[in-house]
Amino acid sequence: MGSALSPSESAVPDRTVDYVPETVTRSVKLLVAGNFGVGKTTFVGSVSEIRPLRTEETITEASVGIDDMAGLPGKVTTTVAMDFGRITLNPQLALYLFGTPGQRRFIPLWEELSRGALGALVLVDTRRIDKADEVLAVLEERGVPYSVAVNEFEGSQRYPLSEIRDALDLEPGTPLTALDARDRGTCLRSLITLVEHLFHRVEIRG
Repeated sequence: MGSALSPSESAVPDRTVDYVPETVTRSVKLLVAGNFGVGKTTFVGSVSEIRPLRTEETITEASVGIDDMAGLPGKVTTTVAMDFGRITLNPQLALYLFGTPGQRRFIPLWEELSRGALGALVLVDTRRIDKADEVLAVLEERGVPYSVAVNEFEGSQRYPLSEIRDALDLEPGTPLTALDARDRGTCLRSLITLVEHLFHRVEIRG
């Protein structure tokens, strides 16, 4: 598949594209999932060719005792519904990205967002890697295929991907990549890896 999934020139970072190019013949719905504070909103904002839709609210005292803020001293906002963005991955293919809220209390919303989704990119944070287990379990229970991407936060310790794969107990065929959610290039590479994985699954089942 390789170069066939290279990002289209229309997917420019300055958000000048607000329409789906006439060449697009196929669209795919993807989830961007992960636990609270893992960088989903930043990821969608980095790759979207349109101005992303965000439903962030300021974190208040009402979150105390409900949302796990450990390890997130600078976290001041949270997604309460979803993030939405779009990228034309090549002239024929558009991806619609739905970023899910990370807190457990929003699991019913995850179920709604997962309807019609071809798959999910799960972001993980090595500082709180145990928090990824619940997200992976929710996707597996609902039969949503996924790949995993490690968001390498500035200042966080880096680990070999093989160690992270073992820590998450991933199946051998589950793609695992690393990215910086602020960097469009690494985010695109992880998205392409996911799409290639999903299309390969469809071809096998074909």
